[in-house]
Amino acid sequence: MRVCLGLIAAVMAASGMEPVAEIPIHPRVASVVRTDPHSGRLIRSVVVAPRSVPERVVSPLASGHAISAAEAGSGIDEMVEQSAGKYHVDPLLVHSVIEVESNYNPYAVSPKGAEGLMQLIPSTAHRFGVKNSFNAQENIEAGVKYLKYLQNLFGDDRKALAAYNAGEGAVARYKSIPPYPETMNYVYQVGKKYGEARRAAENKKSLKAALPANPTHDEHPKLVQYVDNQGRLYLRTR
Repeated sequence: MRVCLGLIAAVMAASGMEPVAEIPIHPRVASVVRTDPHSGRLIRSVVVAPRSVPERVVSPLASGHAISAAEAGSGIDEMVEQSAGKYHVDPLLVHSVIEVESNYNPYAVSPKGAEGLMQLIPSTAHRFGVKNSFNAQENIEAGVKYLKYLQNLFGDDRKALAAYNAGEGAVARYKSIPPYPETMNYVYQVGKKYGEARRAAENKKSLKAALPANPTHDEHPKLVQYVDNQGRLYLRTR
């Protein structure tokens, strides 16, 4: 048998033909028999076909990219104004919570599993009827509604913020802001941003009130132009 195979290989090598036999072992693995061009011997080898890897699409959620207030655009402002007006919560407070919670990233996920702009944990999201925490409108609506519930429950913004971070039970148990470093820092950071936002809004309001309501054209210098006898154009204010 070996002699016959050798003769066949020699004849095919002399004629320029290379015998190849593929015996499937696995959908991606095959045993291949080829003729050595130098010795004329049959050589068996195993060939593994490359595996096709589908393209991976990385969503904003997986990338973890933080989105600033400017990148979020006016759409977030409109959603905050709408929900804040509906539940009678200061929109500046809502913005302060969003900034501290997620820095305006609608795809943010915390190590504890809180999701979206206002970082709703799944149980809170379910409690307030949220189907998709990464939907900005749903997230803000539920977050503002929950914040208003906490304000009514504790009658104090600082306690409401503490409960938003640590849970209602913790605030009820301590009857104050729980002595947790994370919660204490959270209340401080949101309060700081809220205070800055209110002062900026007051300054803007004061500046607007100081400006004349209906400026007249006489308050601005008039521009006069004329041409001399050599055809040169002159401009001056009167």
